[in-house]
Amino acid sequence: MLLQTPTLLLDEQKCRQNIAMMAERARRHSLQFRPHFKTHQSRDIGQWFRRVGVDKITVSSVDMAQYFADEGWDDITIAFPINPREAARYNLLAHSIRLNLLATDAEALRQILPAMQHRAGVFIKIDSGAHRTGLQPDDFEGQAALLSLIEASGMLEFRGFLTHAGHSYQARNTEEIRAVHQQSLQRMALVANHWRTHYPNLIVSVGDTPTCSVASRWEGVDEIRPGNFVTYDLMQVQIGSCSMEQIAIAKACPVVARHPERSEIVIYGGAVHLSKEHIELDGRSALDEWLDLPPGTRLYGLPARIQDNRKWLLPDRRSYVRSLSQEHGVIAASPELFAAVKPGDLLAILPVHSCLTINLCEQVYTTSGKRLDKM
Repeated sequence: MLLQTPTLLLDEQKCRQNIAMMAERARRHSLQFRPHFKTHQSRDIGQWFRRVGVDKITVSSVDMAQYFADEGWDDITIAFPINPREAARYNLLAHSIRLNLLATDAEALRQILPAMQHRAGVFIKIDSGAHRTGLQPDDFEGQAALLSLIEASGMLEFRGFLTHAGHSYQARNTEEIRAVHQQSLQRMALVANHWRTHYPNLIVSVGDTPTCSVASRWEGVDEIRPGNFVTYDLMQVQIGSCSMEQIAIAKACPVVARHPERSEIVIYGGAVHLSKEHIELDGRSALDEWLDLPPGTRLYGLPARIQDNRKWLLPDRRSYVRSLSQEHGVIAASPELFAAVKPGDLLAILPVHSCLTINLCEQVYTTSGKRLDKM
């Protein structure tokens, strides 16, 4: 198939290697592996997880839960706070699968109770430092209020405490990732130790890709839920979670214009294809070390040349996507990259954030040309 417009390419071999790597890390540390499927959103890629023994998954929405339930996944955690307006849909899902919900607000939990006629599990969200949502680890009163509602409901079962150490995304090397991880373990231990006498089978579930990729100590943790690792991206390289070689997706974008007076290449590939997530180099990350660009450079992706079989080479170290508008992408090109491409060629753009880039596309193709199903 001739690629005519911006098209998401996935390197199946790298993707499967990433899956196998994380599954092995979970096995080595005796952790339940419940990967987050919000990154890939594909029932085909889901089958690759089945082949390494995964039978429990995490999603970010009711729609995603239904999509994967239709594919036969029957143990699903929706790792997003309860939305009272979707109570009836929670109930329908709970009728057909083992469903876990995420509680962080007592009023939201109270509002769904009348609709729940089928049993569902509930995790209580703990803020381990990211400050996005969740109860504080020492807010035992707030935790008790949620537990009382769960116990009195008749249809809900307390599963345990769940967190996402999203502040690991501020790290710039493995030492900083491990420091975030240790802080998260300490805060989750505070919660679990307080309640374990009453709930001896409670589960402690953690989930960010950076800590799951590099941490070696998992005291007190029962379950991990990473998602981004399946493809990784430039943000994960910057954090220190992965190497450039582990990035398994790129957006193939046609070159439509060149401007020699400013050494810029224009591609058909803008914010609607890549998102406007960006990275600002700060001189202290693995990505800074890999690139030959000055601190302060803001980039929206890295361009790489594509081989005939749709596989991309490593990015050009002195070129980057400088700006994005709706459909246009502007690449600040090195002399070597500028001389190597012409209008009509394709460039692979390695994304800053794979979750958003995949979410923006309707179709995904492997580098061998196979189309993958995507919700």
